[in-house]
Amino acid sequence: MARKRVAILISSRGSNMVALIEAAKDASFPAEIVLVVSNEPAAEGLKRARDAGIATAVVDHRPFGKDREAFERALQAAIEPHAIDLICLAGFMRLLMPWFIAKWEGRMLNIHPALLPAFKGLDTHARALATGVKQHGATVHFVVPEMDAGPVIVQEAVPVLPDDTEAALAARVLAVEHRIYPQALRMVAEGRVRVAG
Repeated sequence: MARKRVAILISSRGSNMVALIEAAKDASFPAEIVLVVSNEPAAEGLKRARDAGIATAVVDHRPFGKDREAFERALQAAIEPHAIDLICLAGFMRLLMPWFIAKWEGRMLNIHPALLPAFKGLDTHARALATGVKQHGATVHFVVPEMDAGPVIVQEAVPVLPDDTEAALAARVLAVEHRIYPQALRMVAEGRVRVAG
């Protein structure tokens, strides 16, 4: 079976991107990373992708001002020439509009540093500590128009320790993210998980 062609969208260092690239180096992995796109021209992850021999593109959101649709049209234009099957969001810090999400329905994944549906949005580790939960973790889910609300593909929990700091908890969650994102991509690429409908 042909490997699925994957684009990864990033905004910064791309540590989850690297985890996906490393997983895809295995010839038996059912997906190949063929493109990395960033909305941040200075994103460290772009160099890491180029060093791995992967095509990169920059679609800076700033010149588009408040015209989110124009930015996303440019993003789609950057993706289209590469015959992409699946998109993975890996620290891509832009909310996408419904039209773009609909175009990629069931084919766009995101990783979130919390056990969804708990702690949608930003500052998840600080909020988890402030709330006093005993477990925190990470979730890979399909992207839908409502933020962090898509069907869950994989979740994994980590215990919240009595003396945890935000940084310590974040580091343990990140280790989980790096493990479960390739696992989720494998499941979707193999057709074992899909959005019903």
